[in-house]
Amino acid sequence: MAVTVETDPKLQQDGGAAAAADSSDPPQKAELDAGALFVLESKGSWVHCGYHLTTSIVAPPLLSLPFALTLLGWAGGIVSLVVAALVTFYSYNLLSLVLEHQAAMGRRQLRFRDMANQILGPRWGRYYVGPIQFMVCYGAVVACTLLGGQCMKAIYVLSKPDGTLKLYVFVTIFGCFMLILAQIPSFHSLRHINLVSLLLCLAYSACATAASVHIGTSSSSSSQPKEYSLPGDSTQDRLFGIFNAIAIIGTTYGNGIIPEIQVYLQPTNEVLEGTFGDPTSKQFSVRNVVPRVMSRSLSVVVATVVAAMLPFFGDINALIGAFGFIPLDFILPVVFYNLTFKPSKRSLVFWLNSTIAVVFSAVGAIAAVAAVRQMSLDAKTYRLFANV
Repeated sequence: MAVTVETDPKLQQDGGAAAAADSSDPPQKAELDAGALFVLESKGSWVHCGYHLTTSIVAPPLLSLPFALTLLGWAGGIVSLVVAALVTFYSYNLLSLVLEHQAAMGRRQLRFRDMANQILGPRWGRYYVGPIQFMVCYGAVVACTLLGGQCMKAIYVLSKPDGTLKLYVFVTIFGCFMLILAQIPSFHSLRHINLVSLLLCLAYSACATAASVHIGTSSSSSSQPKEYSLPGDSTQDRLFGIFNAIAIIGTTYGNGIIPEIQVYLQPTNEVLEGTFGDPTSKQFSVRNVVPRVMSRSLSVVVATVVAAMLPFFGDINALIGAFGFIPLDFILPVVFYNLTFKPSKRSLVFWLNSTIAVVFSAVGAIAAVAAVRQMSLDAKTYRLFANV
């Protein structure tokens, strides 16, 4: 005779998770390194998460969208934006399901490379996902530093048209500002700065929209014919430009997908902290503060020098999108879901995920070639520390 013993579902779930953790994993606290303990502090609320996510999406890559639309045209640009929005929204939901499943098994994942370690194996996480994500975050730091310098120069030129200061001067000034912000210890410590950034980004978007509408409907503008043809002297140039634009759009939409949220500098700092920090010492002990200041300062200095040397903001965004955001945000989430839940090969979900992975793998490969080609073409025009 079978006897069924009913228990509290919450206790059963908690007990199952604890048993899973006890049987296979050491305590969660012991697993975390200095990067997870000190930088990825889990203290925020859903409100903080909301404007962290929004700020990461309404970010500097958004400023490259007009450039992408010129390469795609109105029809191609709108279609690409809609497709990227749908696919990244779908990918975000798949990642959420995978994260919830891992947490229910007693393995709460704080970082994207931790998911790769668990699902794909440690070699994929260490030698593929980890390096790509670090390249994405650090490349974004370079791009943001360059953009900050370009904005400061634009304001300077408007106020003083005959000024003699060069672009690299403003990049250096902005780099000094970044050097100060880099010392903010944790991701949670950025919540107030990110709130201000969100308001500024929304204000900028509103002003840019209003100015575009005003210019487009003004009498001087309406009397002149509009030219919307795709740039490029040949079909090859236009084709590579299209894939270059797709990579830029991938960069714009991909910022909020990764679990630790790409706000840019802090994920880079998390890697540095995990390498040089000591999780057994206190966060503000001499043992952790000294290497933190040195490594973060050196990181910002190198990024500032690279930004001043290579002032190709749009090209950098395309390169980051092709090599980083397309694999991380369009391909890996569907792979993670298929490997975690193993849907039937006859199911719609399996074939939809497989199609997304194959299509965007091809798009990413072509976009990478297009991005490198565009940078090589621009390198013939620009010189190091160019005043563009």
